[in-house]
Amino acid sequence: MDPTLFSPAALRGLEMRNRAWLAPMCQYMVEAEDGIPTDWHLVHLGARAAGGFGLVVTEATAVDPVGRISPRDTGLWNTEQARAWARIVGFCQRQGAPVAVQLAHAGRKASTWPVLPQFRGRHGTIPELASGWDTVGPTQDPFPGLDAPQQLSTADITAVIDSFVASAHRAQQAGFDGLELHFAHGYLVHEFLSPLVNTRTDAYGGDGAGRRRLALEIAGAVRAAWPADRPVIVRISATDWIDGGWDVDQSVELARELAELGVDALHVSTGGAVVADIAVGPQYQVGFARTIREATDLPVAAVGLITDGEDAQQVLDRGDADFVAIGRAALREPAWPQRAAHELGVRDPALYPGPYRRGSW
Repeated sequence: MDPTLFSPAALRGLEMRNRAWLAPMCQYMVEAEDGIPTDWHLVHLGARAAGGFGLVVTEATAVDPVGRISPRDTGLWNTEQARAWARIVGFCQRQGAPVAVQLAHAGRKASTWPVLPQFRGRHGTIPELASGWDTVGPTQDPFPGLDAPQQLSTADITAVIDSFVASAHRAQQAGFDGLELHFAHGYLVHEFLSPLVNTRTDAYGGDGAGRRRLALEIAGAVRAAWPADRPVIVRISATDWIDGGWDVDQSVELARELAELGVDALHVSTGGAVVADIAVGPQYQVGFARTIREATDLPVAAVGLITDGEDAQQVLDRGDADFVAIGRAALREPAWPQRAAHELGVRDPALYPGPYRRGSW
């Protein structure tokens, strides 16, 4: 029997040829700063689709201009962006890989310099004269090293939810097979979740139910707007890595509520809301995925320094997760699944596009 890493899987009506996901990774390559994905994104995502991934997840794609991490991020707040995404999605699908778009809002961590060599040495918030903008957050408290955001009013929060829904409609028009909602890494929704960041006293703060409210309202509204046969995935940070912050027990509580709303899977990462000392190492986040998987009925994807096929298969064999997301290793090797299959003794010609089969492992 083939290793489970290369067994087919499904979420709702979405069928995947294997359980290896391409994790979302910012590219900062929209040089026109208009949110429209380019030939870079076609080649980047298309190469990983041709390389055999079971699901391709796009980089963080902003639901409005203020929600971009940097001016060079992709977006899905207008029709022109949706048309450009449709070309990329169609190419990936023709290589056998369905595509999910990660819808995001960066909150108080928006308007920052792209992580590219030409911007090395530049830190903090980009000033308005250099294409920056005013950021927003649950309060006016800034992330260390960044400018203070404007506090969102309840009317502003409603507009954010509407932006996620509108982007979901555009994602459907672009032909995406699934949605991933980015509730992790200290961006807007995680900012509302974390008690270290969200000190509001209104309905969107205070106790755990108040801090979870934005996440649940976005997830519920997007699930209602998204086709019933296509999955909604949510990426969370399972812990802030600091006592008194967001933690795995609160993540389990959120996961259960998300499941009740019709969310189909969780993509479990960690950190980002505050500066923390994180013990990064091989598979350092996998235990959090297992805890959430065991406590809920939701399938989970594990991510975080899972670098080769044997490691990925061990994650599945131990029951830590249902899917494995590959990030930095996939930057080094677009055809990571093909190598992993070879390492695990799997010979599957379908992992290779026809012109590449002569070079199969």
